[in-house]
Amino acid sequence: MKLNNFKSAFKITMRGYKIWWRRHPLMIISMALHATVAALTPYVGIYISAQLINEIAGNRDPYRLRFLVLAALISAAVLALLNAVLLRWKNYQSGERWFSPEKIYIEKLLEMDFQNIDSSETHDRLSQIRQSSNWNSWGLMRLIVEFEGFVKSFFTIGGAVVLTVSLFTLRIPEYAGRITILNSPLFTLAIILLMIIVTLLSPMLAVKAQSYWAKFGDYAREGNRFFVFFGFMGYDCKRALDIRMYNQFEICDSYYRERSKSINFGPECIIARWARGPMGLLSAASAAVSHVFTAIIYIFVCLKAWGGAFGVGSIMQYIGAITALSGGISSMVTYFGTMLNNAPYLEAVFELLDTPNDMYQGSLTTEKRSDGKYEIEFRNVSFKYPGTDDYALRNVSLKFNVGQRLAVVGQNGSGKTTFIKLLCRLYDPTEGEILLNGFDIRKYDYQQYMAIFSVVFQDFKLLSFSLGQNIAASASYDADKAIDCLNRAGFGDKLQLETNLYKDFDDKGVDISGGEAQKIAMARALYMDAPFLILDEPTAALDPIAEFEVYSKMNEMAGNKTAVFISHRLSSCRFCNDIAVFHEGRLVQRDGHDALVADESGKYHELWNAQAQYYV
Repeated sequence: MKLNNFKSAFKITMRGYKIWWRRHPLMIISMALHATVAALTPYVGIYISAQLINEIAGNRDPYRLRFLVLAALISAAVLALLNAVLLRWKNYQSGERWFSPEKIYIEKLLEMDFQNIDSSETHDRLSQIRQSSNWNSWGLMRLIVEFEGFVKSFFTIGGAVVLTVSLFTLRIPEYAGRITILNSPLFTLAIILLMIIVTLLSPMLAVKAQSYWAKFGDYAREGNRFFVFFGFMGYDCKRALDIRMYNQFEICDSYYRERSKSINFGPECIIARWARGPMGLLSAASAAVSHVFTAIIYIFVCLKAWGGAFGVGSIMQYIGAITALSGGISSMVTYFGTMLNNAPYLEAVFELLDTPNDMYQGSLTTEKRSDGKYEIEFRNVSFKYPGTDDYALRNVSLKFNVGQRLAVVGQNGSGKTTFIKLLCRLYDPTEGEILLNGFDIRKYDYQQYMAIFSVVFQDFKLLSFSLGQNIAASASYDADKAIDCLNRAGFGDKLQLETNLYKDFDDKGVDISGGEAQKIAMARALYMDAPFLILDEPTAALDPIAEFEVYSKMNEMAGNKTAVFISHRLSSCRFCNDIAVFHEGRLVQRDGHDALVADESGKYHELWNAQAQYYV
């Protein structure tokens, strides 16, 4: 065990415990108290029982015997009650511990810059953290799993030392003959050193065996992903049609049989092979050394008792105490070994939690203008996604005001969604600047700036709560306002506001269609009542009639707000007074529908006719 490795593992472990302490101090206290009482309880019985046997084998004083019996009964009852109370308190305080790490990760994601959330590196790291935790509680959860054992081993060692000291200080009478050699300080020191060596050797072998689990963590994570996907795929109703129509279970079964030999499934996997080899040998050696220690204890204690150093009752006291001492030391060494093995998993956790927010938050107040006059300007904006060399947008310059209807069109990959992400400041431009009323948007307070946008993204999500809560994005809501927004979005009064969506939390919940979900998402954007309304493919899940109804009411729906639409259906652009055409990351055209269609050399004309030919 290298000192530097131990110091760094200890440091990162203490940091992990500080997180637990800040969130659940009473849980830590309750676990510590329960472990302390549980560790010391056996010693009370060991000590009183030893005194009772010594008295029976010695003076047989009835008054002392009566006192010891009563002490044994009362202490057993009191300690049993105390243990039960502390166990109940600990279980109550520990109720949230299995969910707490996930809550920590979610809170970090919510406060993280979107560009970091959108990064595949972040998702990979979070996936590894979760897989490691699900596999064997590695990471933050491992700290709590091991904490009570650490406290218990600490007090087990302390209590054992108190009951064991007299074993080495009591002397064998000189008339006992050659066995008095056990009184020699050198012999006593040699026995103590031998016990320490054997005591440490057993858990060290066990820790070494355990280290292979950490060593093969990548295999285990892969196997766990494999198990979660294939083990629960049959329960996923979204896959049910394809599985049955194309007999996909046959592919799954074939893949399972092939991969089970290389991942942690079956007797031929790599972990099973190592378990039959060094892992098994080390575990067996650990158990064997433990039995050697037990033999040494019995021989030494019995020899001293035979020589007359103490009575027969003390044999039970010393053997019980030293056995407990050995167990406590073994647990302590195992704990520190687990701490070393867990350190790499904690490092992954803190790499996620230490992800910096580099986006400047700004301080200017986004004024609430009564006249609704907001002007947005893209000034020579270019953008590259982090980790790439290709520009998603290149030299984009445009300006638009509140009240306009701007349609953003183009082929897939033309930069439309990137344009919206920059507008909402989910990313900052690589080059150029975006201005709101003449000021760089980076200078505005970040949360206040985002609050001027109501957005319906193409991959929007609704939650399994009530319809009203989904519209308001809040536990409480204005019912009249929510109903008005539903009507304006074309949803009408199909459901009561109190009706739960989906059946995750309510058996009476209602499953809604994709088109209905899209209208609810549009109602949510209207409820926010922001100056800018941004809709990314707002009618993609609607049938032609519903789509016509939405667009016929679009101007009424948007009111005096700026409406920005991303759409692949160019027919939906006809109600817009301004259309921006993107192609390969550049703004290549901008005008009204009639003018753009009339320009036969333009990209819009090409896209319009490519779609129109199927309707002629």
